[in-house]
Amino acid sequence: MPPLLPEALLFRLLARRNVPRFAPRPASRTLPLPRTSMPRPLSSPRLILAVLAGAAGVFAMLQSLISPVLPTIQADLGTSRSTVTWVLTAWLMSASVATPLLGRLGDSLGKRRTLLVALGAVSAGSLLAALAPNIGVLVAARVVQGLGGAVFPLAFGIVRDEFPGERVAPAIGSLSAVLAGGGGLGLVLSGPIETHLGWRWLFWIPMVAVALTAVLVRLLVPESPVRHHGRIDWRAALLLSGWLVALLTPVSRAGEWGWGSPSVLGLFALAVILFCCWIAVESRSADPLVDLRMMRLPAVWTTNAVAVLFGASMFAVTAFVPQFLQTPATAGYGFGLSVSEAGLLSLPMLAAMSVGGILSGALSTRVSPKAQLVVSALLSTVACAAFALLSDHPWEVATAGGVFGLGLGLAYAAMSTVIVRSVPAHRTGVATGMNANIRNIGGAIGTAVVATLITSHPLPGGLPRESGFTHGFILLTITSVVTVALAALVPAGRRRATAIARHAQPRSKSVRPH
Repeated sequence: MPPLLPEALLFRLLARRNVPRFAPRPASRTLPLPRTSMPRPLSSPRLILAVLAGAAGVFAMLQSLISPVLPTIQADLGTSRSTVTWVLTAWLMSASVATPLLGRLGDSLGKRRTLLVALGAVSAGSLLAALAPNIGVLVAARVVQGLGGAVFPLAFGIVRDEFPGERVAPAIGSLSAVLAGGGGLGLVLSGPIETHLGWRWLFWIPMVAVALTAVLVRLLVPESPVRHHGRIDWRAALLLSGWLVALLTPVSRAGEWGWGSPSVLGLFALAVILFCCWIAVESRSADPLVDLRMMRLPAVWTTNAVAVLFGASMFAVTAFVPQFLQTPATAGYGFGLSVSEAGLLSLPMLAAMSVGGILSGALSTRVSPKAQLVVSALLSTVACAAFALLSDHPWEVATAGGVFGLGLGLAYAAMSTVIVRSVPAHRTGVATGMNANIRNIGGAIGTAVVATLITSHPLPGGLPRESGFTHGFILLTITSVVTVALAALVPAGRRRATAIARHAQPRSKSVRPH
């Protein structure tokens, strides 16, 4: 008998076991992917992070790009120093309301979709600001731009959705470095742009950059798979807007109206009433705009308390240090620098911000966020004291700026890490939005208060007195000391998600889109 070929041998064995020659394959154990309205882009985490960093960086520049040229805008539009400050205050106030609102929409409608809406608002506001014929239109344009404040919590939420757990903290550290560095870069770039192209190009250029970034987000960033469906409480949004306006208006106008005037006292009383109404509405809401139940978590409320004071210091420093440097020496102080020269002296702050954010992510596995926050608050204290007492030479101001920037970079990353680690995944957008929102509220209040101190008693020529800057920076030094104490209250340990969920359990169900 001739030897069997391998195929014939196989067939004979199958026949003896009564097994079909072409047996069907076993059913796949792979679960079907959730159906979505459109396919998820196939992007690597590194590419997603790069696109999100671009979106965050462009918006961060808008925080500080305008600050150095406020005197130029004031002269060009024929307004007062206290009125032109509203170009900053209105932006912060709008971001304070829009950040939690769009953060909630991102958790329910999709973070990428909401991020595109926020970037579209920034681009539209930039166009309106570039064409603004007067200060009123410019302030309105900045309100529209402020809707982009949700870029940061949405970006953090996307990172948590798309990245493995061990890479979340480093990625957030990188985004925080971009956030801090972008703010510093705005201080540096504003001078050359204003000198060679005019201050309106400070809005034309971001408009184009944001539009291009939105295209990249649409093409490369996947939509979030985690959704939390719930309604938007518009009453809470209106009350939040109301008490912020009622609080910030008298703070910014008290120098002209008088702290004891009926207008100032009446608006303060109205702010207290609206604030109490807002708390009552949020406490009873099934889907609160700012989840006050989440504020009961020690890690959340302490970090948010630190955020409001860091916001006050950050926005006040970036707004008024350049103005101090640009004050002509004829005022008896200042250095009479141009916008570009003042921007160059901000380079140490810019570099230190970026280094601080990167260091925070790299040290996250060895140094607790609490320790990082304490150190950053101490650095802020030293820097603000130096601004107040050691400002006889430009290099002293630049050195103090570097110290301040290092602390700011560490603080941004550490605060974001604490929040992301302390809340359930489906509440990331709301929680980080609340932190950014509180930081913006602190920035709005800090900017308004320091502006009042600086502009209250001007010199005969209209320039602020040196004592105004000194008192403003001393106030920021005291604020930083309080920040150190609050940072020491932040829990050092990392909570388990299950323990967190018992404290911040949502009342509506999280689902994946179908």
